[in-house]
Amino acid sequence: MSYQLSAVVADVELLREQTADLDHAVLAALRQDFALLPVTPQLVTELTGALPDFAIGEPSAEQPFQLVLSPALRELLAGWSRQGPVAYLEAGFAGGLGHQSAVVWLGGAVSWGPCFDDRFDRPRAEWPINAALTRLGAEPGPWIDPFAELGLHLERDTAGWLAHGRRGLSADYWDDLAEEWEQHQQPPRPGPVGDWGIA
Repeated sequence: MSYQLSAVVADVELLREQTADLDHAVLAALRQDFALLPVTPQLVTELTGALPDFAIGEPSAEQPFQLVLSPALRELLAGWSRQGPVAYLEAGFAGGLGHQSAVVWLGGAVSWGPCFDDRFDRPRAEWPINAALTRLGAEPGPWIDPFAELGLHLERDTAGWLAHGRRGLSADYWDDLAEEWEQHQQPPRPGPVGDWGIA
């Protein structure tokens, strides 16, 4: 099973304010009052006035992102971070192999990263996306790590996140559906004794 992510994550109100007038911005709800903004070529063009550029070859520590973060895009995200921390996250997995990368801006400048990992031999908390989400203010909860706690596992790719946002789904949507399904699968409870024909 594959997984692909290219997104900006920040406080939902911060992202709502910064993207209110954009035609190609779709916000997807996460838990803990965060939101995910899927980064598409159309969005990058709208934000920067230029077509996006993509790295040649696989991401690495030297070139952590597939999307080349142009000076205009970096400046824009840094500007957003004056209202609170903003992270750009990327991940790509197929057949159990893959990578993830992250960078965080705060107060108009990079405050952490960029960080890249394709070995995952460190504790989960130090994986790039988990570390970035912690720096955004993600709180521990019942899920295994910040990635799952906020709900980044809910969709498998950009198209999924776009659909999630356009449909206005919550981060608990799938859990709610499963719970509803389970309730409807329960056999009907027996009625009172009188309903059994026993007087």
